[in-house]
Amino acid sequence: MTTVWLRAAFSVMAVLGAAAGLSAPAHANCDWYVKTSLEQQQRNLKLKCGLSGAEWSVDKGAHAAWCASVSPDASRSTAQKREAELAKCAAK
Repeated sequence: MTTVWLRAAFSVMAVLGAAAGLSAPAHANCDWYVKTSLEQQQRNLKLKCGLSGAEWSVDKGAHAAWCASVSPDASRSTAQKREAELAKCAAK
């Protein structure tokens, strides 16, 4: 079910991104990155991890602007690093 939903969401994002003049892969990546960043920050707060810094912001626009300025590999790497930090916190 999740895979089907994600495929549909990425298709819609590709169309919207193309209409806005953005490449479909870049737009889809940044949409994913923003969503992931906000979800990770919510978990940070819920678990009371105390993780902070620009990468732990709740500012959707800041995450989107940063993502648009870096490669997809950089945004994925940053999300993976946050995920590792959350895993350490959750293991405590």
